[in-house]
Amino acid sequence: MNAPERADIFFPFDNSYARLPDRFFARLDPEPVSAPRLIRVNTDLAHLLELDPAQLASPEGIEVLAGNRVPKGSDPLAMAYAGHQFGNWVPQLGDGRAILLGEVVGHNGIRRDIQLKGSGRTPFSRMGDGRAVLGPILREYIVAEGMAALGVPTTRALAAILTGEKVAREKFLPGAVLTRVAQSHIRVGTFQFFASRRDDEALRLLADHVIERHYPDAANAERPYLALLENVIARQAELVARWQLIGFIHGVMNTDNMSIAGETIDYGPCAFMDTYHPETVYSSIDQMGRYAYANQPGIAHWNLAILAQCLLPLLDENQEKAIEPAQETVDRFPGLYNDAYLTGLRAKLGLREKRDGDKDLADDLLKRMAENEADFTLTFRHLSDAATLLPTEADAPVRALFNEGNAFDAWAELWRKRLAQEAGDETEREADMRRVNPAFIPRNHLVAEVIEAAEEREDFKPFEELMSVLATPFEGQPGRERFTLPPRPEQVVRQTFCGT
Repeated sequence: MNAPERADIFFPFDNSYARLPDRFFARLDPEPVSAPRLIRVNTDLAHLLELDPAQLASPEGIEVLAGNRVPKGSDPLAMAYAGHQFGNWVPQLGDGRAILLGEVVGHNGIRRDIQLKGSGRTPFSRMGDGRAVLGPILREYIVAEGMAALGVPTTRALAAILTGEKVAREKFLPGAVLTRVAQSHIRVGTFQFFASRRDDEALRLLADHVIERHYPDAANAERPYLALLENVIARQAELVARWQLIGFIHGVMNTDNMSIAGETIDYGPCAFMDTYHPETVYSSIDQMGRYAYANQPGIAHWNLAILAQCLLPLLDENQEKAIEPAQETVDRFPGLYNDAYLTGLRAKLGLREKRDGDKDLADDLLKRMAENEADFTLTFRHLSDAATLLPTEADAPVRALFNEGNAFDAWAELWRKRLAQEAGDETEREADMRRVNPAFIPRNHLVAEVIEAAEEREDFKPFEELMSVLATPFEGQPGRERFTLPPRPEQVVRQTFCGT
């Protein structure tokens, strides 16, 4: 097809990444599609970006969101990066099916990328078709916006488009394009790309760009590049702790899927746990359980050690002198993670003060949940109602989640003794717990229902209803109780899949 025409639709672009040297990316336009149709525009996000949602939903806007036209001020490019995939080194990856249109600065002063995902082949496609199919696009839209509502740093979904074309996977499936928004798409793998080539000039330019864009305070530090590493580690520790606290499993924590900005990125075979077990894996490509729920903090630590290795040439000309401060900085990750995770667990259990034994109390609950096949989300949500100093009828819903109710009773006795050590109103405690223990998450079977309705019948009503539910995950929503329920046996989703 011919290259896209330029469109008059307004985006306040200021494309800082495109001003870096050409070896950072490949400049090219998205590939047009045959018959684009709008699925959804994210109105709230459009306003945050100072874009007009009505204009985005117009015929010309749909052409832009599909890649058929390029807005004025855009400088389209596919980013270069490398990465470790399931521990195996791949020296060149890059955006194989995504085009960065440009960057905008919203009304809150935050710079964000606008990227089309599923927009055609690029020089980094590696035999791929560069396209995306409807199911994974809807999954990413649902989960990314669900995560945002849960308060987890994440890329966002601005729009989803049907292309009017069929894409070959295990069978022919409807094609789609996602407009993804991120504070940036720079990854650990971006640093690896230049470090592996011993391109210290590019490495320094990239680090300076990241400092200016994401961590400006690091520029004033005695050792700016070490401060950069410290900042990235701190954000990742907080991010992964938040994943663990809501039972989220990323599924492909490759180094090229770890954002330098500290956002959750690249929703492929991601999933939320139903029944709690630390070894839970959903990803169809994770045969050995490398990225299981319990392994996520350790994998993040491993990825950050790779980032530190990349930064060594910037820390000191003498590698031996660079290694010591880098290692010391990376070694802080477990402590930062554990502090963030335990702080979150205390909040989930209604504990306002730090006491010795809190971690043991939380670990004991999780152990009993695993042994009794208790639902992760509902256990903590129902604890919010049961957070009294004496057992009440409110214990019944959470107790019923355990195969052996006595397992909960024994733990609840210890929990209530700990609650009694703190002053405070029970109503306030319940409200505090409800603010951190969601009732609604993007449960796998609900996402599967949405995808089936969209793929088989082009019915997007279930998608819209689920998006409405997930917008307020901590609030009670009368009449929508079914969205809180675990799957029935025949609804259980055991595997999730990448979209490539």
